[in-house]
Amino acid sequence: MRHTERFAPSPTGPLHLGHAFSAVTAWTAAKEAGGRFLLRLEDLDETRSTPAFAAQIESDLHWLGIDWHGPVLQQSTRHAAYAEALRSLAAQGLLYPCRCSRRDILEAAGAPQEGAGSRGAVYPGTCRPAHAVIAAVPPEPGTALRLDLARALAAVPSGLHFTEIGPLHAGEHAIVPETMIRELGDVVLARRDGAAAYHLAVVVDDAWQQVTHVTRGADLFTATPLHRLLQALLGLPAPVWHHHRLIRDNTGRRLAKRDDARGLGFLLAEGWTPQDIRRAVGLGSEEGLEFSDD
Repeated sequence: MRHTERFAPSPTGPLHLGHAFSAVTAWTAAKEAGGRFLLRLEDLDETRSTPAFAAQIESDLHWLGIDWHGPVLQQSTRHAAYAEALRSLAAQGLLYPCRCSRRDILEAAGAPQEGAGSRGAVYPGTCRPAHAVIAAVPPEPGTALRLDLARALAAVPSGLHFTEIGPLHAGEHAIVPETMIRELGDVVLARRDGAAAYHLAVVVDDAWQQVTHVTRGADLFTATPLHRLLQALLGLPAPVWHHHRLIRDNTGRRLAKRDDARGLGFLLAEGWTPQDIRRAVGLGSEEGLEFSDD
């Protein structure tokens, strides 16, 4: 299969230096392999995603000298595909409905600070049924669908693994059920607003777009066992992964969309060139690399 990379930002804010590093890394890898580079907009967050940010993302990438094959894929057009994947998992008895709020999860998990947000708090299994259920897809309004992780892990052959080619974690990595259960828990695959969650959508779309190499930040390395598990449960092919270093500010904090001073639009207005961006994130100029027209 032809080497295929993708860049998949959310149009909920402007691109920053961290995005530039990830996009250029994936784009360069695709070019050097004579492959394809795709652009996907992960716009399932309807309250924060805007056409203006989507247009700015495309403009910033063109300014960096990045092009892509085919039309831009918008996840907001893919609800039917996500529903089909959810029905497959539900038919296997691997999903269950959950009405817990973030506050409920924090309190049940014994979080030390109320209101700190549930990200990082492992779901304690409050709504998990004692026996497998066939969850309704879509769920009732205000109800999320969670993956029963222990049952899911028991449903795939032992020895499941994934391949990492990035310098930070290069090698074969075994899926360790005990570690996943302890560190990830029963993750949400369909949100309470009815939209597919990131972990499901990214797996379904990578397979549909025939992505062979997933290049993304090191902060997502811990999610890779879950993505590999979902691929196995859904009968989808597994890409290889490259988790690269993160671009941080002077205090060591990972860049975020709130960091306007590192936004590409701001830097462009300040007179930066694409070559300046590459140097700032530790990449050399890639002038002279061009995609074919196919």
